Amino acid sequence: MTTPVIASSHARTRNRAVGRLTLAACIVSAIVAIPIIAIVVIAFSGDAENWRHMLFNVMPRATGRTLSLLALTCSVTALFGVLTAWLVATFDFPLRRLLSPALVLPLAIPSYLAAYAFGEFFDFTGPVQSLIRAVFGFHTSRDYWFPDIRSLGGAVLVMGAVLYPYVYLASRSVFLMQGRGAADVARTLGASPSRVFLKVQMPMARPAIMVGLTLVMMETLNDIGAVEYLGVQTLTFSVYDTWLNRGSLAGAAQIACVMLVFISGLMFVERQARKKQRFSAQKTTAMVHDQLRRPLTGLRAWAATAFCTLPVLIGFVVPFTVLATFALRRLDQFLEPRLIKALYHSITISTAAAVACVLFAFVLAYAARSDRSRATSVASRIASLGYGIPGTVLGIGVLIPLAAFDNALDGFLRSHFGVSTGLLLSGTGFAIAYAATVRFLTMAEGTVDAGFHKLSPHLDMAARTLGRTRFQTLTGVLLPNMRPAVMTAALLVFIETLKELSATILLRPFNYNTLATLVYEDASRSQVQDASVAAVIIIVAGLIPVVLVSRSLDARH
Repeated sequence: MTTPVIASSHARTRNRAVGRLTLAACIVSAIVAIPIIAIVVIAFSGDAENWRHMLFNVMPRATGRTLSLLALTCSVTALFGVLTAWLVATFDFPLRRLLSPALVLPLAIPSYLAAYAFGEFFDFTGPVQSLIRAVFGFHTSRDYWFPDIRSLGGAVLVMGAVLYPYVYLASRSVFLMQGRGAADVARTLGASPSRVFLKVQMPMARPAIMVGLTLVMMETLNDIGAVEYLGVQTLTFSVYDTWLNRGSLAGAAQIACVMLVFISGLMFVERQARKKQRFSAQKTTAMVHDQLRRPLTGLRAWAATAFCTLPVLIGFVVPFTVLATFALRRLDQFLEPRLIKALYHSITISTAAAVACVLFAFVLAYAARSDRSRATSVASRIASLGYGIPGTVLGIGVLIPLAAFDNALDGFLRSHFGVSTGLLLSGTGFAIAYAATVRFLTMAEGTVDAGFHKLSPHLDMAARTLGRTRFQTLTGVLLPNMRPAVMTAALLVFIETLKELSATILLRPFNYNTLATLVYEDASRSQVQDASVAAVIIIVAGLIPVVLVSRSLDARH
């Protein structure tokens, strides 16, 4: 008679534990949702006249520039990302083994650093125009025509050069997973390699390409440093300009709301494409390791080498060489107090964001593993919204609730105890760490969730049958096996926070710099050379996850 009682007791204990996990997941999703709710509330607090001004005077031009930048950047990244992925996955040519991982390197260059480097590289005193004058005997800029890098075309060059790896990575994985079955069948029916690519491989890879292009569009929307430096007024820059330069917080929030609607559409398209990608991946007819690349010879082989080398040169070699050359002439800056202070701020904020993201990601992933209810699924989806929000938009949503909390607390303590607390949250680096946590939580959650999927659910059940509690199972069994995934998630968030500029510009306290804002300040004063040391530190740090990605791809393929 005691067995049902014991079973019922265990069931109640399990339900309470699962309930606490679900509640924790909902709290995490609420933390992510607060900035989004704040943006909407602020936007609708503005008067009708403000809405009318934004809709007719600010939005048309900014939206047109943004759509043009997105369309052109997607075209460039699709061209180079898809074709280079197809070449390295399908053919064998000189330097292919070196170029295959090297094509990922531009991901280590933040777009704003690439813009500063290209600005110096193509400037009148830069190496390109200096070479033109030396070769043709020109003396002034009036003697010849040279395209202006500070233009929409320059922004497309910068964005395309550093963002095409998103399309390359997604396309390369699918081209390798397709194997040779479908392509071989098409060739036996008389189709040429180009026709096989256009009629067979491209349609099969279209969902993955769409995922890559969605990431490209999100990163393009998030950028502010590059577009401001190059003089392109996008929606993101309009948010920044309307808030800080024109003093209209409600107007900035209204533009942010329009961007949120646009980003929600992008995320929906990406999710649909991912569903289709899973379906097509199951229909492959050959294993990855069975794939044999077709050797190219003669002019075609060297043309493939040149085509795959070009984006590496433009996206990584040129900007890194320009900035590293400037940095080598300023090695004494490594000991400057302002750089050391900015480095300390960057490390502190990045570490705090990494720890918070890993903890929150672990809660979300473990709740999903323990309870597959609708509540945990909704909580996970809400928590994933942060990655798609541009930093400038997120900055508005973070600052307002934190400032409201600070003011309320300060007012309460003043009236009851005569003590002023000042700005405890909004006036410190906490606001930046909070914004980074909201934005990069998706990255950490995906990595931790992937680590959980590698562990069989039977591990949990085996530990419980041996008398371990749920907490003991988590700390003694799951966590030791999850250490690689947790470390990877923390590293990725740390590096991304280190590079983050858009939200940091808006949220940093007075006289508070990170490495990214230090570079931004110097570049804004046309002192890119003085910003080179901090820029090189950011790039070298960004190479770490890029190398990890390249190694993982090589290990699988």
